[in-house]
Amino acid sequence: MGLAERRAVQNFKDNSFPVLKKQIDATCGFDIPFEIAWDKLTVDGFDHVYEQGFTEVYFRPILSAFQSICADDMGKDALKGVLKQVAITNTSENSSPSTGYSFTDGVLKIDLSPVRNIDYTKDRTEKLQALLESKL
Repeated sequence: MGLAERRAVQNFKDNSFPVLKKQIDATCGFDIPFEIAWDKLTVDGFDHVYEQGFTEVYFRPILSAFQSICADDMGKDALKGVLKQVAITNTSENSSPSTGYSFTDGVLKIDLSPVRNIDYTKDRTEKLQALLESKL
């Protein structure tokens, strides 16, 4: 990871992530711990798309799925009862939401490339919501 990538990640961590995290927590009604492998999210030469990629690949689907699930108290209580942590990484440059999401022992793991299929937010949201609802 070069200087440009480190700067782009730090900018997202400092500016965008806190806003998104606050929105996610407000939607769910509780503080959700995030474990993010920032160093694994970087792809050399793609620092110019990190803002959009991180948002649309990781955080917008989480927020949208949680908004649907937590539309009422039953959904909020169900999610709060099982979700312990959200872990985000990129270990295999995977771009498929069918294989990029898992939910085990209360940990929602997202293992997707932040630079591939960025505009497929709706597909990721639908897969994530279906996975979570099947575990609630």
